[in-house]
Amino acid sequence: MEISAKQVKELREMTGAGMMDCKKALLESEGDTEKAVAVLRKQGLSKAAKKADRSANEGIIYSYIHPGSKLGVLVEVNCETDFVARTEDFQTFSKDIAMQIAAASPLVVERGQLDPALVEKEREIYKTQALEEGKPEKVVEKIVDGRLEKYYQEVVLLDQPFIKDQDLFVKDLLTNAIGKMGENIKIKRFARFRLGE
Repeated sequence: MEISAKQVKELREMTGAGMMDCKKALLESEGDTEKAVAVLRKQGLSKAAKKADRSANEGIIYSYIHPGSKLGVLVEVNCETDFVARTEDFQTFSKDIAMQIAAASPLVVERGQLDPALVEKEREIYKTQALEEGKPEKVVEKIVDGRLEKYYQEVVLLDQPFIKDQDLFVKDLLTNAIGKMGENIKIKRFARFRLGE
């Protein structure tokens, strides 16, 4: 099958992946752009998994002040090399993360950082609510698990839907960035400041 340069260019603009990766994905998906995007996402996941153990000791502390100067975010984003830390892609990714934190107000970067007592307290609240709603005992745990997932999407940065594209989660954005930049990237920590809080 013949893949045109226009198709490759369009896919590259959509995904930010390399030209050859886009061409291979289009060949694999027989020219179907949507399938090619899925192929590139899967490749990004496998690349990210391979890079997860590599140390990320470089990076930047990105600052974002929301218009009006009443809300600000500092976020530390790490990568493997200073070279990548200075690239436009890395700066853009860091800005997107800072804006996500400003808009969605997460408590922690990943689930493991949540206080287990807090999670248990939420679990108890959801269980009580489900029982008071008259739900059968056998489905209560599934309901509690579902509500807990929604809670994680509210308070855990990596589990939140991305503000610029609700079809993506922040962890997908991170995985895509790792695949695109070819280095392990970690969102280390953040601080969110609102005037008067």
